Amino acid sequence: MSDSHEELDLTLHVWRQPDRAAPGKMVAYKVTGVSTHASFLEMLDILNEQLVARGEEPVAFDHDCREGICGMCSLMINGRPHGGMRATTTCQLHMRFFKNGDEIWIEPWRAHAFPVIKDLCVDRTAFDKVISIGGFVSANCGSAPDANDLLVPKEAADRAMDAAACIGCGACVAACPNGSAMLFVAAKLSHLHHLPQGQPERLARTGAMVSAMDEAGFGACSNHYECEAACPKDISRDVIAELNRDYARSAFVHRERANKADGSG
Repeated sequence: MSDSHEELDLTLHVWRQPDRAAPGKMVAYKVTGVSTHASFLEMLDILNEQLVARGEEPVAFDHDCREGICGMCSLMINGRPHGGMRATTTCQLHMRFFKNGDEIWIEPWRAHAFPVIKDLCVDRTAFDKVISIGGFVSANCGSAPDANDLLVPKEAADRAMDAAACIGCGACVAACPNGSAMLFVAAKLSHLHHLPQGQPERLARTGAMVSAMDEAGFGACSNHYECEAACPKDISRDVIAELNRDYARSAFVHRERANKADGSG
């Protein structure tokens, strides 16, 4: 870790790609005078200021809240999603964890389902498609009820809240050697399935979201658990086991209904 008052001069190897169709390449840049108090995204801001001052095109990268809650700051840093620090998004990664003279490799997410838009920006519309299929409760719940009207066991509420912490950044997909979205989908399902409101559509929701995940081009899970290690919100791989159980039940129910419909059941 660098001294808290030091300024850093760094060499950045940044992926540059003008658009979806064009080929990309790594380009080396020198960035100087970076405070160790700066965040990683602020360091990229400094790089862009220096590029603009030289008449060069700034690097495109995603960001929004810069508070670790929106998931936009999706970068591979030295081969690790969000830089590889546990439970830390890129915007919450600070330059005090780097040393003067360091070389840093910065790339976009590498996944078939997340095509590069420009430079470090990727298209995560595939996540939106999965959520649009079943990541909600369709029943009309009316106005907000009294907190004590519908009792939820604390353990179930805690599990739901843990899963709801998922910010949809895509680090799990980027870290997985298969480009699987199982941790993301399982977290969204677990959030709903630990609450009473999520029960009526539980099996249909599971089947629909898994099918949408496959159609979006995500790979299969092969239990590497890199997703859990890369998740900036510490989502447990246990949610994947829950998804697998519900998916097996969903497939069984679907098969039984199909057999009854054609008279073979």
